Amino acid sequence: MKRLASLLIVAVFALSLFGAVPATAKETPTLTVYSYESIEPWMKEIIPIFENEYGAKVRLVTFGDAGEVLSKLILEKDNPQADVVIGIDNSYLQKAIQAEVLIPYRPENAGYIPEWIIEDFDPTFHLTPYDYGAIAIVYKKDVVKNPPKTFEDLTKPEWKGKLIVENPLTSSTGMAFFLWTIGVYGDMWPYYWEKLKQNDVIIVKGWGEGWEMWDKNQAPLFVSYATDPAYSACNYNDTSIGAVFLNNTAYVQIEGAGIVKGTKNLELAKKFINFLISKEAQEKLPLNQWMYPVNKEVELPPCFSYALDVSSAKVISITSEELAKNTDKWLREWRALMVEGKKPEEISPTQTATASNTGETESQGGEGSGICGPGAVIGLAVLPLALRGRL
Repeated sequence: MKRLASLLIVAVFALSLFGAVPATAKETPTLTVYSYESIEPWMKEIIPIFENEYGAKVRLVTFGDAGEVLSKLILEKDNPQADVVIGIDNSYLQKAIQAEVLIPYRPENAGYIPEWIIEDFDPTFHLTPYDYGAIAIVYKKDVVKNPPKTFEDLTKPEWKGKLIVENPLTSSTGMAFFLWTIGVYGDMWPYYWEKLKQNDVIIVKGWGEGWEMWDKNQAPLFVSYATDPAYSACNYNDTSIGAVFLNNTAYVQIEGAGIVKGTKNLELAKKFINFLISKEAQEKLPLNQWMYPVNKEVELPPCFSYALDVSSAKVISITSEELAKNTDKWLREWRALMVEGKKPEEISPTQTATASNTGETESQGGEGSGICGPGAVIGLAVLPLALRGRL
């Protein structure tokens, strides 16, 4: 018996030298990533690359849209379950920063990101930009022969019940469209949204739900992206998808990834952020996300020439200071108007006297339309088109 015990001790000692004892074996680190559902195609291509390169496991947890992702992070703030979040855009950036759910981190390869993107998005690097694109109204050319050209066109009887818009409370795409209307109408936006409501605008929870409805021809107009025509051309050799910028303006959406405050895998999370903006990961982004990669060394696929060209549009944005100051207020007002049934006068009583003039101004579109009018929000800026590259 003593001899057997001695042999067991020697065996255990020998195995431990080679790391073969299960109790002392090193476990594979697991990184939990939160994002929205439509990011899965890109993640399926790049996550295996990261896992092989760093000997780690990535657990992707998805929710409907970026608004839901951020809400989940805030709910779990005191007991975070994620290490990294992907998909918070400029519309939700300030809300994420104010909620204190992110750790600032400037990645080592941030030099590959154009400076205008960093400055327009988040110079503090609570979120690292990984892609960008422009919001547009998309339609099928064989269904819609004369698409709307202005925001006011969408309120006309011919488009009653024919526009799908994502909810800005739950969708980053919907939030971008909402901010686009604020960029054009300024403080008068409640009167415009009241017109949309009266024209039976269809409001859906997120982009995925809206795309499915639109694809099944449940409504001919859909708030989506200027790259949708490229998607159709690349995947199906189909050039029948059209897109339009309203009032000759465009709202640019920038998406970012960040490290969740409280992560237990900080170093691995940093490696993942760096990996997202590497050329290896970024070159797989255009044909999966249908957005533009931020890494300036990545060449776009030829079929991206079918994307709606923003160079002829006035690109508008809202400064981070204005977003930080007004986002929550705007969303409360939108809910009051569109969900609770309040009137614009109850939301913006001081604007009542000039409300009747808004429609005439905006319906003209093009030069002289409301973006440069007296109702514009202070802090809105026309971004230099020369900086927009091939968007």
